[in-house]
Parts: sequence; structure tokens; C-alpha cells
Amino acid sequence: MKILVVADRECKALWDYYEPGKLDEYDLILSCGDLSPLYLSFLATFTKAPVLYVHGNHDDCYKRTPPEGCVCIEDSIYEFRGVRILGLGGSVRYKPGIHQYTQDEMNDRARRLRFRLWRKKGFDILLTHAPAYQLGDGEDRPHEGFRAFRRLLEKYHPAYFVHGHTHLNYGRQFKRTQEFEGTTIVNAYERYVIELPERK
Repeated sequence: MKILVVADRECKALWDYYEPGKLDEYDLILSCGDLSPLYLSFLATFTKAPVLYVHGNHDDCYKRTPPEGCVCIEDSIYEFRGVRILGLGGSVRYKPGIHQYTQDEMNDRARRLRFRLWRKKGFDILLTHAPAYQLGDGEDRPHEGFRAFRRLLEKYHPAYFVHGHTHLNYGRQFKRTQEFEGTTIVNAYERYVIELPERK
């Protein structure tokens, strides 16, 4: 299964310079937030693949203009071809605004999913906007990672953890991929492709 992951910056090759068929190879598209809803709607229009998303901290406009043809998976587990995707958007709260949470608030969001995670026997992909604490996050408060995400990785060991928020052009300390206890962590800035074996 080929999955296109996107975040934070609209990819010109997929939008401004789109050519018919460019999205045909993807089975699924995942958005980690902070993208124009028009961009996500565009992607959904030109692919047969589901487009799933969580909110970034700059996605207040989604209330007025939600991405058409896309599925928000906030606080839920979405299953596609046997792959379980857990969605938890937003960033650490650093100013007034929606889609920002304290560490305790994100802990509560994750805690409320425990029964569903038990029924699903875990998950395969964690889809978020912010990174996990000390796993690709920044030293400043706006880019601090969530401790709840790290605990989810330590407990369930999913195949992938996909996030955005810490742009790769912020500095060399931010890596495209890294490994943590059996999980491949992907910074989805602009776009990246991951592949999973097909489930039976």
C-alpha cells in the first residue's frame, strides 16, 4: 500500500504543476494539518484514494471552509484495508486559539480512546500535527511535542508515526525520518511517501 503524506506547505508539483494521473499511484493520502482546505479538496478531486486529515494549529479556517471530499479523523481510529489509523491533531497551546492543547488536555484526548484502542488491538499509524515529546520537536514552546504521543508509541509500537509542524527548513536538527522502539517516525513536511504491506 502506497501512502502519500502531506503537511504544512502545499506542494507545487501536486497543485500548481499538476498533471493528470499524478496521484493515481497512491492508495491513501494523509494530511497532518496546516494546509489550505482548497489544496486538500483539490487532491481529493483528482484521486480515487481516501484523503484523511487532522487539524494543524493554523487550521481555524476549516470551520468556515472544510476540505471537501476529505475525512477528518480527529479523536478516532479509521480503518482502511486493515490498516488502523489513529488521528490526534493540534499543537501545544502557546496562545489563544482552537486546535491547541495543554499536555493534560492531550493526555485526556488519548485516554478517551483507550477502549477503542483495546477493541482494535492497537493501531498501525499515528497521524498527528505536532511531534512527540523529544522526538523531532523543537525547544521553543510553540513546537514542543506531546508526551501523550510518546506514551502511545511506547505502549502500542505502531509501524508509523506521521506528523508535521516542525518544518524541515527550520534547521538540520529536524529530520525527515527517525526510528523509535520499532516505529518509523516521519516528518511529512510538504510531502513524503510511505509504503505498508497489503493486509489480508
